[in-house]
Amino acid sequence: MSTATERPKVSLRQFWTDLPTPGRWLLSTVAIQTLGRGLTLPFTVIYIHEVRGISLGTAGTLLALIAVVALIVTGPGGSLTDRLGARRMLIAGTTAQLVGCTVLAFATNVPLFVVGFVLLGFNFGVSWPAFNALIASVVTGPLRQQYFGVNFALVNLGIGLGGVIGGIFVDVHEPMTFTLIFLADALSMLVPIGLLLGPLRHVHGRAERPEGTPTVGYLSILRRPPVLWLTFVTFLCTFIGYGQIESGFPAFSRQVGEVSTGTIGMAFAVNTVVIVAMQFTVLKFVTGRRRTRVLLVMVAVWIASWIVLSAAGISPASLGAMVAVVAFMAVFGFGEIFMQIAIPAITNDMADDHMRGRANAVNAGAFQGGAILGPIVSGLLLEHDLSGVFITAMLAGLVVMGVAIFALERQLTPLENGVTSG
Repeated sequence: MSTATERPKVSLRQFWTDLPTPGRWLLSTVAIQTLGRGLTLPFTVIYIHEVRGISLGTAGTLLALIAVVALIVTGPGGSLTDRLGARRMLIAGTTAQLVGCTVLAFATNVPLFVVGFVLLGFNFGVSWPAFNALIASVVTGPLRQQYFGVNFALVNLGIGLGGVIGGIFVDVHEPMTFTLIFLADALSMLVPIGLLLGPLRHVHGRAERPEGTPTVGYLSILRRPPVLWLTFVTFLCTFIGYGQIESGFPAFSRQVGEVSTGTIGMAFAVNTVVIVAMQFTVLKFVTGRRRTRVLLVMVAVWIASWIVLSAAGISPASLGAMVAVVAFMAVFGFGEIFMQIAIPAITNDMADDHMRGRANAVNAGAFQGGAILGPIVSGLLLEHDLSGVFITAMLAGLVVMGVAIFALERQLTPLENGVTSG
C-alpha cells in the first residue's frame, strides 16, 4: 500500500540531471519545433472558412480528414516503428508535414486542402506512436512519466507562442498573412529532421522481440481489458478535448461568442501560460499517485471549462464573451496537464519493449478516432445554430468518461497505475 510520504521527490534540476543525453536533445528543441504548429493551429478553420470561402461544415470535415488519414496509417505505422525503428518513421512523418504545410499555404479550393491535410494526417498517424516509442526507448522508470509531463509543457510553450504571434499577425482580409504562417509551420519541420539526422542518428528506437516470444498482433493487444478501457477513455478525451480545440472552440467563439481572431490567439496563449506555469507543480503532486484518479481530476476540470465557455453566448461581441473564451482555455489547459501525464505513461508501462510501437499506435488510433468525430459533430451542430446541444454533448461525454475511468482503474496493476510501492 502506498502513502503520500513514500512518493518520490521531484525537482526540475534532478530531472534534467537524470535524463540521458538523447532525452536532453529531444527536450531542448521541442518548443522550437512546435512554434510553427502554434502559428496555424488556432486559425486553420478560420483560414478555410473565412479566407478561402469554404462552408463551416466542409471545413470541419476537412479538418477531420487529418484524423481519418492518421487513423488509416497508424496501424501500419506502429508495426513499422517496431520493425524499422522510431527514428526512421519520424523522419518520414515530419517530411510529409513539411510538404503538407507548404501545400496548405497556397490552397484555395477543396482538392488542394485535401492534399495538404492528407499529408498532415500521414505525419500524425506515424509520428505519434514513433515519438512515444522513441521517448520510451531512451527514458525508463518513474523518469518516463516526468518526461511526458515536461515534454507536454514545452510543446504547449511553442504552440502558445505561435498562437500569440499568429493572432497578432494574421488578418482575414489579407490572405497572404495566412500563407506566411503555413510556410513558417513547414520550415519548423527542419528542426526535428536535422535533429534526427544529426545528434540522434544513432538512436533507432527499436527493440528486438525476445527469442521464443510469440508474435503479437493488434487483436491480441486489444483483447486486454485495460487496453480496451484506456482506448475508450483516450477516444473521449480527444472527442471532447483536442477534437474541439482546433475546430469546435474557435468556431463557437467566432459564431456564437462573436470574438476576434486576436482574442482566440490570446486564449491559446493563456492556455500555454497555465500549462507551462502549473506543469511541474502538478507533476510533483501526481507522482506516485493513481493515474486514474489523476484522470478523474481532469474530468472535473473540463466540466468546469465547458460551462465557462457556454457563457460566451450570453452576451456576444462583449467583454464578457472575451473573458469567457479566454477563461475556457485557461481552465481547459489546467485539465490537459493531468491527461498528458497519465495516459502516455499508462500506455507505455503496459507495453513490452518490442511491441511499444504497436501499443502506442492503438492509443494513437483512439486519439485519431476522436479527432475524426469531434470536428464533424461541432461543425454540423454549430452550422445549424445548435450551440446549446454542442455544449451539452461535451458535458455528457465527460460524465461517460468518468465512469470509464473507474472501470479502467479496476483493470490496471499498481505499477501500470503509477502507484509507488511501499
